[in-house]
Amino acid sequence: MQVALQIASIIVSVILVILILLQVKGGGLGSLLGGETGGGLTRTRRGLEKTMFQVTIALSIAFLAISIFSVIVFRN
Repeated sequence: MQVALQIASIIVSVILVILILLQVKGGGLGSLLGGETGGGLTRTRRGLEKTMFQVTIALSIAFLAISIFSVIVFRN
């Protein structure tokens, strides 16, 4: 069971990293340091972008649950 949880954790974390990297729009170094992109305008997520955002949230919750479960179950 411990191996299965470790494999699940690795798979979820890799997919989570890929989804997060796909969502990053090339804002550049200015946005990283607090600069505004697009003049401060916000836009709503639609279509595939919204689905990827929701899947990212679900996978992050799943990763947290797997991590907590594995710590609780396999505590020596």
